[in-house]
Amino acid sequence: MTVTTRAGVLFELTVLGTPAPQGSKSKGKNGEMYESSALLKPWRDRVHTYACQVLNLRGRRGFPLAGALEVDLVLSLARPKSHMGTGRYGRRVLASAPAFPAVKPDLSKLVRSTEDALTTARVWRDDAQVVAYGRLAKVYVLARDPDALTEPGAVIRIRAAEGER
Repeated sequence: MTVTTRAGVLFELTVLGTPAPQGSKSKGKNGEMYESSALLKPWRDRVHTYACQVLNLRGRRGFPLAGALEVDLVLSLARPKSHMGTGRYGRRVLASAPAFPAVKPDLSKLVRSTEDALTTARVWRDDAQVVAYGRLAKVYVLARDPDALTEPGAVIRIRAAEGER
């Protein structure tokens, strides 16, 4: 967990852990619906816990946030082993490896799970307050990106939307 304050940023958080999508549901034996991804609950719990720690450090003053909000959300995903060298080159990314994770999970489903966790942590009243994204991306860990992490996780920044400042 990292806590920093930048000009205009109301809330900033770095969460380490494997981002998981929310969206696909399956039907159980008795007709009840449940989330298909076994990784969803651990991810949402981790985001919730980290967010609550930051809020508690700040005394929860000013939270939940009100009004229209703009969010930066950059999710760092682990590279598949097939992208990496072997032997003594095992820590190097192959030249043939893609630069971006243009594969599942869907970015929109990763956003949904992360935003829902921030809602349950009471960072904001409702994720419907998010009216814009300053930056929304999924990248590989250790990518040449200012928000890429060294392990899977997410960088989250929240500020008042342009007209609300």
